[in-house]
Amino acid sequence: MNAYTIGLLAGIGVALLIAFVMKMRSPRGMSVAEQAEYLSKRRARMLPALAVIFLSQQVTYFTTVRDAGTAPTVKISAWLVLSIVLLAALVTKGFWFHSKEVRDLIDDENTRANRNDAIRWGFIVSMAMAIAIEAMSMFDTIKAREAIHIIMSAGLAIALIRWSFLERRAYRNG
Repeated sequence: MNAYTIGLLAGIGVALLIAFVMKMRSPRGMSVAEQAEYLSKRRARMLPALAVIFLSQQVTYFTTVRDAGTAPTVKISAWLVLSIVLLAALVTKGFWFHSKEVRDLIDDENTRANRNDAIRWGFIVSMAMAIAIEAMSMFDTIKAREAIHIIMSAGLAIALIRWSFLERRAYRNG
C-alpha cells in the first residue's frame, strides 16, 4: 500500500468516526420536529468550526516546505477526503445518518436559499481564482495540482463561510 492509499483510508476512517460520534450524540426521545430543530442549530454552530479546520489545513499545506516540489501524498489525500465530505454536505441536506423525515424538516426553504447563495458565492470565487491563476501563469509556472488545490479550496472555504454566516444570522434573527 502506498502513502496515498493510506492517507485516503485514514481520511475515510476519520470521517466515519466523526459521523459515528455525531450519531451517538444525537438526542434521544425527541419528536421529529425537535430533532430537526436541534440538528439545524447544531449545524449553524458547526459550520464556522468546519471552515476554520478546512482553512487551517490549507495554511499548513501551502506554508510547508516541499521536498522535490511535491506535497506529501498523505496531506493531499486527507485534503481530498475532507473536500469531498464538505462538498457533499454543502450540496445535500446533510445529516445522512438520520431519518428522511428529519432531513426533510432540516432542509426548509430558508436553508435551501442560504445553501444556494453560498454555492453561488463559492462558484464565483472559484472562477475568480481560476482567472487569477491563469493570469499568474503568464509570469510563473503553476502546476496543475496546485491550481486545482487553490481553486477548490477557495470555492469550498467561501461557500462554507457564507453558509455559516447566513445560517447563524437566520437563527440570531429568529
